[in-house]
Amino acid sequence: MFRSFSPAYSFRNVMLQRVQARTQSDRWLLQERVDQSKQILQIMAMAMQTSRRAELRVDEVDGLLKQELKSGWDALKSAVSAVIMSISVDVHLLSGKSASLEVEADVSVESLKQRAQSALGVGRGRLLKSSGEEPGRAQTITEAKLMSGDVHTLHVNQVQLKASRPGHMWSAFAALLSDGSVVSWGRGGDSSAVQDQLKNVQQIQASTHAFAAILGDGSVVTWGVPRAGGDSSEVQEQLRDVQQIQASESAFAAILGDGSVVTWGYAHSGGDSSAVQDQLRDVQQVQASTHAFAAILGDGSVVTWGYAHSGGDSSAVQEQLRDVQRIQASEGAFAAILGDGSVVTWGPSDDGGDSSAVQEQLRDVQQIQASGQACAAILRDGSVVTWGATGCGGDSGAVQDQLRDVQQIQASERAFAAILGDGSVVTWGDADNGGDSSAVQDQLRDVQQIQAADHAFAAILRDGSVVTWGDAVCGGDSSAVQEQLRDVQQIQASASAFAAILGDGSVITWGHAGFGGVGSALFGVIPTLVVTAVRYRVSCVMCSRRHAMFLRMSGESGKEELRFLVKDR
Repeated sequence: MFRSFSPAYSFRNVMLQRVQARTQSDRWLLQERVDQSKQILQIMAMAMQTSRRAELRVDEVDGLLKQELKSGWDALKSAVSAVIMSISVDVHLLSGKSASLEVEADVSVESLKQRAQSALGVGRGRLLKSSGEEPGRAQTITEAKLMSGDVHTLHVNQVQLKASRPGHMWSAFAALLSDGSVVSWGRGGDSSAVQDQLKNVQQIQASTHAFAAILGDGSVVTWGVPRAGGDSSEVQEQLRDVQQIQASESAFAAILGDGSVVTWGYAHSGGDSSAVQDQLRDVQQVQASTHAFAAILGDGSVVTWGYAHSGGDSSAVQEQLRDVQRIQASEGAFAAILGDGSVVTWGPSDDGGDSSAVQEQLRDVQQIQASGQACAAILRDGSVVTWGATGCGGDSGAVQDQLRDVQQIQASERAFAAILGDGSVVTWGDADNGGDSSAVQDQLRDVQQIQAADHAFAAILRDGSVVTWGDAVCGGDSSAVQEQLRDVQQIQASASAFAAILGDGSVITWGHAGFGGVGSALFGVIPTLVVTAVRYRVSCVMCSRRHAMFLRMSGESGKEELRFLVKDR
């Protein structure tokens, strides 16, 4: 309950919020309460004027009122208490559909999600706080700290695209739909054998020839080529409470809730982690090259396994792998960013595993991107340092003077594309793989993000249109679907094709048909819910001929407070 009043209040405004959904036959009660509130206001004002005080305790007001006003006073306290202890939630779909919900502060986050999903007719999802954290389902609204003005996003199994890793024989896409089911297409993407199991899917990961889906209960469903990780039956009982999955060319590694790791697939590609299983404790994240994995532990150290010549053996640099923050991988090597911004690399030198030539320049590194056999690091000052195979973008000398204020970098198999602070793009590396963007350079303005296939790039501009370049057959030519590429929200790429999600949730693909570039609109609206939770902070106004008064109502903790400007008619 609230504790004090200072000094008066317009009952009508709070009651209007509480009864606006009621029938007309209930409106007489509202008018009666309004009349009573006017009398209560006058009594409170006189008492404070007489005592020369700016505040009255609740029990003092109780003693001032006659019996006939007690019902109005009780209703006033109840209404304000309910307002203080509730939040107003506006839920929006990207399609424009919305619903307004009012929930009590002591209800669970799970209850809020269920009500939002029911109101908008969408499937299950995850509520993320503005910080990106996911509150516990059993937490109450108060415990989850949904605060005034915060914007929260409820991801309700939106249409998510995942492409299989680059492969020489085929590639495929898998789309996660609004009801938690999965649709896949392209060579190697047939999920029909497990379709009945693909319910309430939360996320999807892919190797070259297989997919793995994490379900809402933390279990995993796999499909595709068995040897490439499409058959997880041998470890199925271990795949419980799975938090995330990473994939090499032909194997998967799943991090469980307790920080342990389960692997399956082709042993030569990291599908067998038995040699290091005892070391895989408190794993925070996993990265993969073509045939190996590298896991960062809670203490900042690294454990590697898989094919030694793909970075699976980090023994030569093990003592340097301390306070590791992030890891990036090329086809056969790894690069780790340490807490001090320096970089440690391992694996074949011709895959970017030897950064000794530029080691002194690798200071204050913020992020690293890798092509097939080279790496590019963005420094704190926005400049770029590259190393690895020259033909794969390891030498950026020709464009070094242009690489200023770099915001992000994307890589194809043999080239890089960097977005600058002004929204322009600089490319380097093999021209046939997208390293030469001169043909579309004038169009590359206000670029927001870039995605890369093996041999081509696709850039989303601020206005939602798309510019592509590189190998025409492999997605570098989007002219056949250019008119459809409007209001593009995100792009995913397979080895030789692209798929774009539009604002209305439809999906447009282009590129090599054998790699998923079928070129048609595939799905409906993406039900991503944007949830704005606002604690009531209301300024209520009534016109007055004589005086204006304010009411302060504080919660039991004294921290939650409502202020109302009241002018008695």
